[in-house]
Amino acid sequence: MRRAARVRAKFLGTAKKPRLSVFKSLKHVSAQLINDEKQITIASANDAKLKGKKIENAKEVGGQIAKLALEKKIKECVFDRGRFKYHGIIKALAEGAREGGLKF
Repeated sequence: MRRAARVRAKFLGTAKKPRLSVFKSLKHVSAQLINDEKQITIASANDAKLKGKKIENAKEVGGQIAKLALEKKIKECVFDRGRFKYHGIIKALAEGAREGGLKF
């Protein structure tokens, strides 16, 4: 909890530059674009219906969230890894979002 609070204290999502929040469980990964000013979720994606390896699924989720963001005319965001280290699945999701056109 302290680690997540420390990471989130460094930035705030706005309408023009929302926060890309990532959550990883033992089986799945999900991502949300959040506007902290209005406290709303702009877009979300997860790997619930994807078949394959976890790293590949995470990269696909990153691509999905980037596609949804570009549809809503959002090109930049701040990356919120939460309590998770930036490696493995979290890193794959970030790379997928970057390849999809999002800038952090």
